[in-house]
Amino acid sequence: MQLTFLGTAGSWPTRERSASAIALDMEQEVVLLDCGEGTQRQFFQSPVSFMRVRRIFLSHFHGDHFLGVPGLIQSMCLNNRTEPLDIYGPRETRKFVDMMLNLGHFTLKFQVSAHELAPGDEVDLNTYTVRTARAKHSVPTIAVRVEEKMKRGRFDGEKARGMGIRGRDFARLEAGENVTVANGSVVTPQMVMGPARAGRSVVYSGDSAPEGDIVRLAKGADILIHESTAAKELEKDMNDWGHSTARQAAGVAVEAQVGTLFLTHFSARYPDPSPLEEEARASFAGARAARDLLSELVRQR
Repeated sequence: MQLTFLGTAGSWPTRERSASAIALDMEQEVVLLDCGEGTQRQFFQSPVSFMRVRRIFLSHFHGDHFLGVPGLIQSMCLNNRTEPLDIYGPRETRKFVDMMLNLGHFTLKFQVSAHELAPGDEVDLNTYTVRTARAKHSVPTIAVRVEEKMKRGRFDGEKARGMGIRGRDFARLEAGENVTVANGSVVTPQMVMGPARAGRSVVYSGDSAPEGDIVRLAKGADILIHESTAAKELEKDMNDWGHSTARQAAGVAVEAQVGTLFLTHFSARYPDPSPLEEEARASFAGARAARDLLSELVRQR
């Protein structure tokens, strides 16, 4: 599970930052969280291929979070994509996706499906799930939690060898088969596997003032990505516009007891987001300011 920030700007791109977009590599596919203008170009500068994007989750329909979708789809067409693409978002997603698909004269070579999600919905996607919560913004907005399903326990190779397992029997045990060893005894997978492990989890707030539903969604998450548009001296204005300060993002992280907080969606007032990082770290030591093209392995806390 690899996290790559493609864009960390708030409202519009700047010299330092592209508009909001985050790629989450789930190994078998890439999930894209928001897709602001210029996202396709950011992919070319990142370690992630846009052709592996299987699903896009849009937090809301302000331009800096979705205007990159038409260009990304056109690039996929020009690169002969045939796999389907699913786009999820809050209410009116179907209307907006239909509008985007009719913006240009290009031939769609693969199926694009739109799905509308309400706060509290859950999507089961084979090896992971996505749950939603209400975000507090000026238009309908959802926060999402992407979480791997429970993983099998770790295989104890040394213990298996001590029980007489040899050669291909290791693979059979790992695949869930019982194995009869040379002395006639039966070794079951349960004898050499540790307990099942919880999957890794990433929560993305989208644009939002501090919101209790997001705290509950993020409870115990390995990573929380929370918008941090400005510093605390602008708190009232930020909240009136449906945004958070770095201090408030840190407060959400503390209350939710997450492992790491990444700040994003920075106002153009802050060419360097270090002051926002410092403000958040005063309350939550695990706070970090995301930067365009920063790529991090998601580790369990």
